[in-house]
Amino acid sequence: MTSTPTPAEQSEQNRSGVVDGPGLLTLDGHSLELPRVRATDGADGLGVSKLLGATGVVTLDPGFTNTASCTSQITYIDGAAGILRYRGYPIEELAKSSSFLEVAYLLINGELPDRESFQRMERRISRHRLLHEDFRSFFTSFPSSGHPMAILQAGIAGLATYYEDTLNPHDPYERELATVLLLAKMPTMISYIARRAIGLPLLYPDPQRSYVEDFIRMSFGMPYQSYEIDPAVVRALDMLLILHADHEQNCSTSTVRLVGSADANMYASVAAGVGALSGPLHGGANEAVLRMLDTIQSSGMSTAEFVRKVKNKEDGVRLMGFGHRVYKNYDPRAAIVKETAHDVLTRLGSDDGDRKLEIAMELEETALRDEYFVSRSLYPNVDFYTGLIYQAMGFPTKMFTPLFALGRLPGWIAQYREMIADPAKRIGRPRQVYDGSTERHYVAMHRRKHDDGQYPATRAGVPSLDRVTRV
Repeated sequence: MTSTPTPAEQSEQNRSGVVDGPGLLTLDGHSLELPRVRATDGADGLGVSKLLGATGVVTLDPGFTNTASCTSQITYIDGAAGILRYRGYPIEELAKSSSFLEVAYLLINGELPDRESFQRMERRISRHRLLHEDFRSFFTSFPSSGHPMAILQAGIAGLATYYEDTLNPHDPYERELATVLLLAKMPTMISYIARRAIGLPLLYPDPQRSYVEDFIRMSFGMPYQSYEIDPAVVRALDMLLILHADHEQNCSTSTVRLVGSADANMYASVAAGVGALSGPLHGGANEAVLRMLDTIQSSGMSTAEFVRKVKNKEDGVRLMGFGHRVYKNYDPRAAIVKETAHDVLTRLGSDDGDRKLEIAMELEETALRDEYFVSRSLYPNVDFYTGLIYQAMGFPTKMFTPLFALGRLPGWIAQYREMIADPAKRIGRPRQVYDGSTERHYVAMHRRKHDDGQYPATRAGVPSLDRVTRV
């Protein structure tokens, strides 16, 4: 009797030469060799760059879930085993022992810094955290109620107008300066957006404070008061940023690479990544979790009743914060966040926050022992407890996704820089399989059939689109 090898065993067999060589595609009696691109960890790739020319067909892979768009040395994920590594370092070790800026250095430069290199990076970032005075007024031109991600995206893109000497992605000096400016100014921008939304005066950066500590001060401090911050809270936010720093070729990272492949500057590329992250299927998950917990708490329903409604697929009832497209086991980041949530809510928690934590833990316990969720690999993900921590710190729900963006910034920069330096770089140009109308010819308007399709100009209780009701 023989047993089927696990993915890890199969991968090891591949590397030991038991299974090796190129792939072979046979189509209409013709064969094409697909060269194997070896991975140091995980799945090898099969090169299909000659497929169209040799066969006249293309691969069709909606969502590119089976297609590697690049080779990369930055992040490795094994979803089946619940592994996440930055530059080879396990996320558990970095979250426990490192700092966000140190991890940023690692992702961008490939190695952990020595003391001198790290201090140089800190000095450079500290010196550039101030925003140009004219640029400060940029944020007041948007409605204070506007979504922070839209304002942040505009702000990052707008940096290019102030630093035109940093736009050439192929100039090492300009590329490095753009890296420093983005890392330095993004927390300042996010704090300005958050404060203006609630009518508080904007604060200048304090170079005497650490990166994360000063971000918290700029977000919540007052100009006429000293502001002391619990070091445990600083450490918790620092750790959350580390956990979000990179995650391989996700939607926003792929967007950064695609825009950058046209040699667009780093600001434009990162701004595009912010736009992708703003989507509720990507960066807005922690907001959705908090809304779910609020609903359970305010309705007074038990977690068992809520889980029953989820399993019955009742309208408007969804279990948020469980499952992941990549991780088919426990999200390695989730266990770290869960422990942190306990600590932060103990230090800062209110009765409201404590009750939400209880609900979250009850949901997790129920889901982990229920066959419905276990069979579907619906384990808690990193978003499940993150919103609780942000809320306990005082961040409004709308600011959760900008915090995600701040954490993901080093990964976007690292991926952009790696892409620019890649000799195999090509401008992104995906193919398609066209299934629309075949050739047809123009018909004069008076001869066309009446289109019975309803023009979506109206909605109940809302003025018609045919009327201008606001400028």
